[in-house]
Amino acid sequence: MRIVSWNTNGLRSTIKNGMWEPFIESVKPDIICLQETKSEPTQLPTEFVEATKAWHSYYAWSKIKKGYSGVSIISKEKPYRVDDGFGHTEFDDEGRTIVAYYDSPAGDYVVVCCYFPNGGGGPHRLEYKLKFYEAFLEFITGLRKKYNVIFTGDVNTAHNEIDLARPKENEKNTGFLPVERAWMDKLEKKGWVDVYRHFFPDTVGYTYWDQKTGARARNVGWRIDYFFTTEEVIPYIHKTTIHSDVYGSDHCPISLDINFTD
Repeated sequence: MRIVSWNTNGLRSTIKNGMWEPFIESVKPDIICLQETKSEPTQLPTEFVEATKAWHSYYAWSKIKKGYSGVSIISKEKPYRVDDGFGHTEFDDEGRTIVAYYDSPAGDYVVVCCYFPNGGGGPHRLEYKLKFYEAFLEFITGLRKKYNVIFTGDVNTAHNEIDLARPKENEKNTGFLPVERAWMDKLEKKGWVDVYRHFFPDTVGYTYWDQKTGARARNVGWRIDYFFTTEEVIPYIHKTTIHSDVYGSDHCPISLDINFTD
């Protein structure tokens, strides 16, 4: 089974510029997790709706601001349960999380697609981001008591210096603040594994580049898109990939190959 995760920075734009279809056809995912879709299902192009008609599609979008945030899970297999959000109205109203439950021979598993807040825009948004982090950690800690859990998405923080091109210049910028990175440390201490870093402990790989400065052409990037799971799930994972050659957003897609029948 292959799971793809991609912050599209506007799904309609990614579809319109022609990058969506070739990537999906070449990678052939079984589950697609999208973040920052910036749209409701009724706003999506007809050709996209037709192309995904045979799939099971689930969307969450911002209830407070149009064209903002939004996540989706598009799945070949129908999950037996899907939740919009994780039980906190303050966060769920921004359309940041969608949770899909599946069964497998190795036990039920849950895929959590999440677009974590950006801490920019003033102290109140950094506070909101940190509150979101803590509430989300509590949620996934509860989930793992009953399920195998994979969570993926744009976490909006680079964990360590290897995860961004210019760590020193960004020590006081959101996305690499000590308090944000401390939460990532806490996450790992609680037993959550950064899958890419598990397989590639010393490899530099980025998933986001600032468009305004043309950073992608110079590969001045950040790795802020992740797959996380627990140590018990790691043996089922075959590989993970950063698709840095795929355009269509200021983020590139990432993928995870996993087989719960092995």
